[in-house]
Amino acid sequence: MGHTPPPLKTYAALVATMIFWGLSFVATKVALESIPTFTLVFIRFSLAALIFLLLRKGRKWPSFERKDHVKMVLLALFEPGLYFIFETIGLQYTSAPKTALIIATIPVVVLVLSAVMLGERTDGTNIAGIILSFGGIALLVVGDPEFSWSLEGSLLGDLLIGGAVVSASLYMIFARDLGRTYSSVEITFVQIVYGALFFCLPFVWELSSSVWPVVTLRSSVAAIYLTVFATVGAFLCYNFALSQVPASRAAVFVNGIPVVTAIGAWVLLDERLTVIQTGGGGLVLVAVFLTNLPAGAIRKKRKS
Repeated sequence: MGHTPPPLKTYAALVATMIFWGLSFVATKVALESIPTFTLVFIRFSLAALIFLLLRKGRKWPSFERKDHVKMVLLALFEPGLYFIFETIGLQYTSAPKTALIIATIPVVVLVLSAVMLGERTDGTNIAGIILSFGGIALLVVGDPEFSWSLEGSLLGDLLIGGAVVSASLYMIFARDLGRTYSSVEITFVQIVYGALFFCLPFVWELSSSVWPVVTLRSSVAAIYLTVFATVGAFLCYNFALSQVPASRAAVFVNGIPVVTAIGAWVLLDERLTVIQTGGGGLVLVAVFLTNLPAGAIRKKRKS
């Protein structure tokens, strides 16, 4: 017998996550026009933590067992902590197209870690979907008229982006594991609070060493979007989904993020897709659909 497919709200949560995080790259680009890097990240997570505190007014701090509390600290350390630091600093040394190709390997890393750490099984459909999605990401990247295989970015930058991939993958593994015992709201709340604490020192350092520019209304609106939707909303949706489906399956939706980013950049920033990039985006969407087909449906199609 095949596994019972997850309810529609699980996929709705994954799609919402993909949209929120996809548009976050556009919003971040706008916010950074007048807000320093670590200041933006700290504001994003500290305000998100305040929102959760208000939403949870009168409720006790989530009670984690000691071993699970260690996992929770590691969860916040990997993402938002190390992931955002690796990605932000790495992009200063390496090119964006190369970064996108490296980030696209997250589902592959999650697939391996899920098998090793969680004992989750993968089948040919999962593997085919991940390979197809990677091909779609490659087309999205190499289809850029300004794309070049030239190794002008330093090895340091590539290694830092690799660190972001590992950090995001470990975050997904720990979130999936904790989701078996605790609610997505509890996990997201603690994750965001710890994330805000993690970025406190970088914020203080940047505050003391930066000449503050005038923050524009445009950047302020982008920062609000990053806080409410890309942080609170996205982490709530994704942590809920991770409690319902295997980490390797949920991770494939990460490959849909560049599609959303490309569409958002086209609409909001007037950046247009080439024909090749459009084809790559289509491949990614097909891969997401293929990977999430119920196992029973796959077998029925093969028999017919």
